[in-house]
Amino acid sequence: MLALLCALALMPALAQAQVTDLNAAINKAGRERMLSQRMAKAYLQLGQNVDMTRSRRVLDASVALFDRQLVELKNYAPNADTRATSLALEKAWIAYKDVLIGMAPSQERAPQVLQLSDEVLALANTLTTQFEALSGTPAGRLVNLAGRQRMLSQRMAKLYQALHWNLPAGRMREDLALARKEFSAAHAELEAAPLNTDKLKRDLQLTSQQWFFFQDALDQKEQDAMTRATNVASTSERILEMMEEVVSGYEAQR
Repeated sequence: MLALLCALALMPALAQAQVTDLNAAINKAGRERMLSQRMAKAYLQLGQNVDMTRSRRVLDASVALFDRQLVELKNYAPNADTRATSLALEKAWIAYKDVLIGMAPSQERAPQVLQLSDEVLALANTLTTQFEALSGTPAGRLVNLAGRQRMLSQRMAKLYQALHWNLPAGRMREDLALARKEFSAAHAELEAAPLNTDKLKRDLQLTSQQWFFFQDALDQKEQDAMTRATNVASTSERILEMMEEVVSGYEAQR
């Protein structure tokens, strides 16, 4: 319990009040989308003894945060569609959570984690899109777009760690390349957004720097395999921190 409380204390940007408006709903549903990938990333890292202390902290804090936000989103859901999606997301989350924390991470169970992470991702994305449609504002769209960048950062790290563990590749290499392409394109769109404040412009510039370091970690070849995996783990967390700042900036827009 003490470890979990310490982990949550290290995530002040993620700890916010109850959902009170559509921008907040878009942000939190989008964060659930990101957490689906972040938890799988942490699970894969734990299974491979990669950055163990931080990976355990990330998994524990992410599970707790997903639980709390899902309750908030269900309570807020303003119409039948968002209520139905919230319930479907809850059902998928129960199955995913059971695999994540029911037993120690293993290579045998890792493919199931990957599958369930994408099922939860799809439903969280649907819920985020539904909230954005209800908002119908430029700010709401930017909250969703920037929030999707958070997800992509964790998805790229998840796919990298899955390949590092020699899991069945399928389309993972193609999906990783696509996620990188999508992140770059969306970042350029965010940098050009008319709603950008001076702080948002600075935060996006800092994100550009972190994106450079994250890409370098994804591409590295000279270091040993464990060092490469650890570098991906750490840089994916740093770019996530920056994107949380960006999303918060757009959420504050009206």
